[in-house]
This record gives sequence, structure tokens and C-alpha cells, in this order.
Amino acid sequence: MKRTIQSILLAGALAIGVSLTFAASPIFAGTSGQPAQDLANQVRHQLVMIPYYNVFDDLNYSVDNSTGVVTLSGAVTQPVVKTDALSAVKHLSGVTRVVDNIQVLPLSPFDNRIRVAEYRSIYGFGGLYRYGLGTQPSIHIIVDNGHVTLVGVVDNQADKNIANIRANSVPGVFSVTNNLRVAERS
Repeated sequence: MKRTIQSILLAGALAIGVSLTFAASPIFAGTSGQPAQDLANQVRHQLVMIPYYNVFDDLNYSVDNSTGVVTLSGAVTQPVVKTDALSAVKHLSGVTRVVDNIQVLPLSPFDNRIRVAEYRSIYGFGGLYRYGLGTQPSIHIIVDNGHVTLVGVVDNQADKNIANIRANSVPGVFSVTNNLRVAERS
């Protein structure tokens, strides 16, 4: 008798489990593990998730959705960032080819000194410190043989001008190119 009750309970639990499986299957039938996203959003997500990508690197991309070709460009301070970017993007579904236009900046103690001084000058200023908060600062500082390029997005024209003035005030800088964009108001 004890064996019969256990058999009935086991059969009942099995029946409930099977019915729940069939009831839930139409909900998940259309998903393939990842929600359908635009390829450009997937590329962007992979690039910002690179472990050593920092405020002194600039990675850009363009995506041709019809052919699946992704073009990566920009400048990075460490070769591992370039390698990680290429490998992260080429494994995405829908990507057929990755064009590599990423420049690895030369190793230079002079440029490293300028990077630190630029960071302190820009992000140490009271009105601009908020752009350095979070995991990915919105103002990136690219230093190539003493020439500084600012890239990213700021809230208004005044912040763009202040960042340019602060970048120009660092000793030893040959030139400053201000490629900061002002965020569009909606």
C-alpha cells in the first residue's frame, strides 16, 4: 500500500511537471536565448564591456546591416583593447566581417604624463567632474605624441568650451582638438 501511494504521488508530480512544460512552451517558442536587438546596439554593448577600455581610449564603429560588415576605428593605449574589441565583435551573430581601423597609440612616458595632467585638469574642475562619474566617462582624452583630442558628449556648449580651455592649460601639450559633441535636447 505504501508503494502504491508513492507511485500515485510520483505520477501526479510528473503529470503536473509535464503540463507546466507544455503550458510554458508557447511563451518561449519565439526566443532564441537573446532578445532580438539591432546589430549596432549589440556592437556598442560589446565595446563598452571590454575590461581595459578606459577614459584614454576611443573606440568607434559603423555597421552595414545589409552585408553584416562592422568597421572599427579609433585609438587605444593598449594593444589588448584592440584585440578584445576585434574578438568581441566578430563573434556576434549577423557579423560577416570586421574591418580593423583601430590605432594603437605609441608607448610614451611623456604622453602618460600628459594623460594624467589632462585628466586632473578636466575632471578636477568643479563644473566638469560629473562627466567622469560612472563606469564610462563621457569625455575621453586621447593623447598622441603630445597632441590631445577630446571626444565624447557634454550637456552644453559652455561645458565644451570649459573642457577645451582646461585641456589647453596643461603644460607640454602641443595642440588640442576639441571633438566633443553637445547633447541634443529632446
